[in-house]
Order: sequence, then structure tokens, then C-alpha cells
Amino acid sequence: MTTSAAQAAAFFKEVAESNCVSSVRDEGGFPAPLTAEGVRSMPFWSKRSRAEKVVATVAAYSGMTVVEIPLAAFLEQWLPGLAEDGQLIGINWSGLRATGYDLTPDEVTLRLGITRASE
Repeated sequence: MTTSAAQAAAFFKEVAESNCVSSVRDEGGFPAPLTAEGVRSMPFWSKRSRAEKVVATVAAYSGMTVVEIPLAAFLEQWLPGLAEDGQLIGINWSGLRATGYDLTPDEVTLRLGITRASE
């Protein structure tokens, strides 16, 4: 299993246990860097400590504040909004450049075992 695959598996297990996700922000808002395919991806972590490690070790995230988001808000507000904006979800990015899997909001919803009502 690759590091990204292991991080993604941990994301879904840990989020199901904690009922919360973490992200980071600064005075400009929440980061959503472009992927290699030119699509924006907003990073989320399954544990506050994972996000704090990225803030402490990745220059691009230095000085950002870790924000915890309850799972209900993530599912009901964040994922639909990101889907509407055409953005991806960065799952437990890690390493020196904070990289990992980027999934669609619908993929994240399905992997969390939640079904959203049809819009």
C-alpha cells in the first residue's frame, strides 16, 4: 500500500471514530491549491495533530491556523459547497510537500458510508 493509500484509509477510519475533520486557514481563507490537472483541491485531515504537523513542517502552510469542523457540518455544508464549486478534497495530505489523494466530494461522501438526498 502506498503512503497516500494508507493516509486515505486512515482518514475514513479516524473521521468515523472522531466525527470531525480538520483543515487550515490564514487571513486569506482556506487554501485550495491547484492539482496537476488544474483543479483546486482543499485539504482536510482526520486528526488535528495531522494538520498541525503539516503547518509545522510544510513551508506553504507555515503560520496557518488549524480549524476543526464537526462531521455533520462537513457533510451538510462543506461537501455540497465544494461540489458546487467543482473542487476536490485533499485527504490527509502529508510529507514535505503535503501531497496525497484528491477525491471528489461525492467520493468522500460515499467512502464515509453516507448517502445524501438527491438534489
